[in-house]
Amino acid sequence: MKTLYSMLLCILLTTVSYGQEKIETKQDTTKQKITKLDAVIVTGNLKTDPVLTIVANKYDEKIVQPKNVADLFNDINGFSVIKRGNYAIDPSFRGAQYEQLNIQYDGGTKAMHACPNRMDPITTHIIPEEISKIEIIKGPYTVRYGATFGGIVNLVTQKPDYEDYGVHGKVSGGYESNGNSLVNLVQLQYIKDKFDVVANAGYRDFGNYEDGNGTEIPSAFRSIDYGLKLGYNFSDSQRLQAHWRQSFGRDVLHAALPMDTEYDNSSIISLDYRLDDIGKIIKSITAKTYFSYVDHLMTNDRRPSFMMMEAASAVDATTVGGKLELSWKPLEKLNMFSGIDAMHIARDGNRTRLVKVMNGNPLPTPVEFNDKVWQDSYITDLGIFTEAKYNLSSTTILTAGLRYDNVVSDIQDPEADFAAMYDLKKRTEHNVSGTVSVKKRVSDNFTLEAAYGRGVRSANMIERFINHFTVGQDPYEYVGNPDLKAEVNNQFEIGFKGSKPLKNGFNKFKYETSFYYSFFENYIVGVVNESLTRKFNPTLDPISPKVFRNLDEAYKTGFEATAQIDFLDNYYFKTELSYVYAKNKDLGESLPLTPPLTTGFSIGMNKTNYWANIKYNLVSKQNNISKSFGETETEGYQTLDVRLGIKPTNNITLGVAVINAFDEAYNNHLNFSFTNQADFGRTPITEPGRNLSAFLQYTF
Repeated sequence: MKTLYSMLLCILLTTVSYGQEKIETKQDTTKQKITKLDAVIVTGNLKTDPVLTIVANKYDEKIVQPKNVADLFNDINGFSVIKRGNYAIDPSFRGAQYEQLNIQYDGGTKAMHACPNRMDPITTHIIPEEISKIEIIKGPYTVRYGATFGGIVNLVTQKPDYEDYGVHGKVSGGYESNGNSLVNLVQLQYIKDKFDVVANAGYRDFGNYEDGNGTEIPSAFRSIDYGLKLGYNFSDSQRLQAHWRQSFGRDVLHAALPMDTEYDNSSIISLDYRLDDIGKIIKSITAKTYFSYVDHLMTNDRRPSFMMMEAASAVDATTVGGKLELSWKPLEKLNMFSGIDAMHIARDGNRTRLVKVMNGNPLPTPVEFNDKVWQDSYITDLGIFTEAKYNLSSTTILTAGLRYDNVVSDIQDPEADFAAMYDLKKRTEHNVSGTVSVKKRVSDNFTLEAAYGRGVRSANMIERFINHFTVGQDPYEYVGNPDLKAEVNNQFEIGFKGSKPLKNGFNKFKYETSFYYSFFENYIVGVVNESLTRKFNPTLDPISPKVFRNLDEAYKTGFEATAQIDFLDNYYFKTELSYVYAKNKDLGESLPLTPPLTTGFSIGMNKTNYWANIKYNLVSKQNNISKSFGETETEGYQTLDVRLGIKPTNNITLGVAVINAFDEAYNNHLNFSFTNQADFGRTPITEPGRNLSAFLQYTF
């Protein structure tokens, strides 16, 4: 492994390269202009795009392996994933996670999880193959897409192909050896000048995988998904679109959570409307509304604790929201975006416990208890925003935005002990956020960006209303705090990107980097409260629960960097680097879930009908940890991935891959620990060992 690392480092020092992907341009055969909906944030327009963005695309092309949700983020610089198994996977960006990231579909649609242990995050409610690209705004640098604390992640679903009318579609299937996993997808679309229909259905069956030591990790799951997208063009400048999707998860095993998912059913419907070319000042109006419902059941039927206590928790979450935005241009050099948006989250559900053993003694008759999980709570956020983009020159754009959020929260069916702790009543918060940034295209080959953003996030429902449940990485019970102040992220960032033509067989050198610093106000963490005692299993350690509270002093700083060179027309070498340092001054430790230094080296080729790459991943040891969060130091590791794709005809794509080719046994620092498992201690779950995969797609 050291020899391989030395070889790659040598190549980096001598060539530092990356391949320039060839873009195939199809002939436009449409007969009319198709109005674009606000499903995308980054359009490639200097005058309208946000600053400091990443676009990871081509997910629907050049596929070489079946995709799990984690695969969508693992190759994006600055991203990590938080794993509790092979299904409940949350993305983390620069150490920001959960509601600190504003994660949405198609420019605003949301589906919030029902499980307090996040067995069903938003990323589980969509087929990974349906995602055509992911757009990331690296911080709170826009106010147009909802309240944003640490950044925006926009999952863009595939759009109808307006380049050819009639019936088209694709059929795909994939297999992974580690877990004997299967994925299948069928997609059909019908396009006419006035309307279009896109329908898809997918089936996924993942088995338990083996880590690099040959240990089987309980992580199997099955899911069935389908979706239907309907669009109607009233005119060249007016479009209405409806999108309906459902997802059904079954028999989901969570290695690092105390229970498993029996079923997780989600339904999401959204409606989008846009009217363009209205007038000289008023340019366009866009409107979106959406509704999502998640029905979730988890049990401990397969766990060791079942012999002492049977537990089943049926919970649900409803998310309703919408947005109305006006694009207007009062001056030739000034573009304005003004609007309102709203999101309402409501959760409820109970846990039923049938206790068979109490204080170590079997009970002659089991005793049943009912615990309120969400205590019938809700949070409603109504936002008003204005963002202006002023052309200081043809190459310089100044952006300023201001946002106000009115956040109302209430708990309508509290447990008696929770009601005794707090003066519970409906609460209203007034949050003000804003941003100012500048983007300057110094030349065709160099762009400079600088930004400041004030992102404000009110406490989520777990932080407000959870009542003696284990929802963290550690074995502590957690107690919510409905009086928490909103978190504030004051983030400063400067970034630049550019390219330079080269000679003697080397085509182009490209580079991109960002440096950021954030200082936080009212940062929310769980802290042990020794005046309280454990509610469930009161004889077990730890005796005292954690209660969420605000910190006074915390900060985060870091950077991402990418360097790449194209050479010999179709070949490339690329290196990526990301680093985050976080500090909780109040407790004298790191903030939780901070990823270590991560480096990647890739070498490969891109041609029209075939492509290949080898990626070497180098992750450093993480000893800057949050002991109060239950973190332990994580050793560094190195993995190698090999991918190959072939397109023998215009309609067929075949891909093969070897992931973790050297069968490395390792765990990511952000992985949760095994919980309530028969054969595992409370150590971080390990990642899959060597995995061979194949993927076949046919389009028509």
